[in-house]
Amino acid sequence: MDKVTKNNKISKNNNGFTAINATVAGIDIGANSVFVCSGKANGSTETREFSTYTDSLRAMVTWLKERENTSVAMESTGVYWIPVYDLLEQAGFSVTLTNAHHVKAVPGRKTDVKDCEWLQKLHSCGLMRGSFRPSGDQLILRGYTRHRTNIVRSRSTQIQLMQKAMTQMNIQLRQAVSDIDGDTGMRIMRSIVAGERNALTLAELRDPRCRKSKKEIARALNGNYREEHVFALKQALQTYDFLSTQIAECDEQIRKNIESWDDYVAGTSVEKEKPVNGEIEEESLNSKKKSTQSTRELNLAETLEEKLGVNLTQIPGLNINSVVTLVSEVGMDMSAFATEKNFTSWLGLCPNNKISGGKVLSSATKPSANKAAQIFRLAALSVSRSKTALGAFYRKMRGKLGGPKAVRARAKTTYVFKSELGIIV
Repeated sequence: MDKVTKNNKISKNNNGFTAINATVAGIDIGANSVFVCSGKANGSTETREFSTYTDSLRAMVTWLKERENTSVAMESTGVYWIPVYDLLEQAGFSVTLTNAHHVKAVPGRKTDVKDCEWLQKLHSCGLMRGSFRPSGDQLILRGYTRHRTNIVRSRSTQIQLMQKAMTQMNIQLRQAVSDIDGDTGMRIMRSIVAGERNALTLAELRDPRCRKSKKEIARALNGNYREEHVFALKQALQTYDFLSTQIAECDEQIRKNIESWDDYVAGTSVEKEKPVNGEIEEESLNSKKKSTQSTRELNLAETLEEKLGVNLTQIPGLNINSVVTLVSEVGMDMSAFATEKNFTSWLGLCPNNKISGGKVLSSATKPSANKAAQIFRLAALSVSRSKTALGAFYRKMRGKLGGPKAVRARAKTTYVFKSELGIIV
């Protein structure tokens, strides 16, 4: 049963603010209940508490409709806001999702009731700034890509467990091959789990491209094969294979989602400009990158190019997985960002200037977990040694500012143009 009697509160909005639209609501979201403050045209407000069960949230939506509210503001608290946001959006409400740091200075004693009332006051006066959130197909794609990222991280943990088991058996596989999860490393570990102990026989599984000779690899594989460590290696391999299957399923869902989009450039073709000067090396780098892509990546890249009207994988440092993640985080409609400077600020790549009395107190960038910004930072690092204009720019800035600031400066050179969806560097 919802606690609507105890927390019912009807009051006049006498806070000194001039309301632009009084018929709005503010919601304070918790794990077990949500507190809703609804305003009416005469300036009065009413506060109620609803539980987080779906039927209670639907009752909350109905109550807001009865009070003729059309816009709602809420804080982004963990993931608890997502069910509330989705129900309100499906019901036709204009939902403003705000950063909790922007509204944390609640006057007076802080309670859940005062929080929702403060959100309603700020929203009625037009003082709430909403956070960017992609919509439609891009939102679904973001869910798939974020879930895929979590699985990839879990699979990376299994690689570490394989390495730990091999080290405990004093099998120096990491000195024999560059990546233990490569073709050679995986064949050797699977053979060990299958019961093979002869180092020379295991060394025969090396790929012809390995730098180490069979004799060197055999010496690294001469270890102490204890039963408990082989068992740990076996289970890590099994989990690794299972998670690889999960990643493949995510990739298939991502492909289906992208194929369901409408073509961004309908009935037209995008002409590719001839490379000039320093761009010739970049195109050569892109052709090499394309030759190493798997069939799945190539098919996905072609599908994405068809839907977007531009091939974002031609940008040095970006592969198909990073492009898909980037599109899922930013979306296809770039009208949410007025200029490239707004986009850079949203990424958290511009200085967070704090100036008082004409004196710069701080200009460091603010901490940000923006996933699109992480893609650009990784792209900056990946081209750091490339013979491209972007690589030269990174090395120049690294000499002047140091590594971390050079990464940020290189990532900051990304601009979004309204004339096309392409994110070009």
